[in-house]
Amino acid sequence: MLRCFDGSFYVGVTNDVMRRFYQHCSGDNPTSYTYNRRPLLLVYADEFQRVEDAIAAEKKLKSWTHHKKRALAERDWPLLRRLAARR
Repeated sequence: MLRCFDGSFYVGVTNDVMRRFYQHCSGDNPTSYTYNRRPLLLVYADEFQRVEDAIAAEKKLKSWTHHKKRALAERDWPLLRRLAARR
């Protein structure tokens, strides 16, 4: 998960986090969400054995509110638990 210059978050799946982060930072793709939101900060990454699990986690994170993503990025576990309990 990347934190963009405008404070928004970008969530994606890759098999090489550093390569993909570099691509986002260097602006390789002018049509990507992050292109006009640089500089970027890598705030969260996780590893999965199966690509299906990674895609499921990506979809879950994308459905989260901005506040919940920020709590994860800041490792604010008590706040994350409170936000998760609101559902």
